Amino acid sequence: MSKPSSSSKSKTDWARVRAVRDSDIALSVEHPEASAKHIVRGIVRRGLKPIPPKAVISLRVDADVLDWFKAQGPGYQTRINALLRAYKEEAA
Repeated sequence: MSKPSSSSKSKTDWARVRAVRDSDIALSVEHPEASAKHIVRGIVRRGLKPIPPKAVISLRVDADVLDWFKAQGPGYQTRINALLRAYKEEAA
C-alpha cells in the first residue's frame, strides 16, 4: 500500500496536458527538441564523479544486523554499500 501524497492537490490541468500533440509544441533555437545526449548533459553535471554500476548479489547477513540497518530508515542498502566501501578504502 502506498502512502497518500502529503502535498496539496495538483493544480496542473492534466486533461489539457494529455490533449497536446507533438505538432502543437513550438520548437526554436532556444528550445530545441531534446535528444538523449541533451538530457544526459542535464543529468551528468561537470565536476561530479560518475556513479559506478551496481552488481546484483545475494548476501546473507545476520537478521539483527539487517533489522538494525532497516530501522535507520529508507536507503539501508545504500548505507551498507557506503560502509563496505569505507572499509575497502581503509584496507587498501
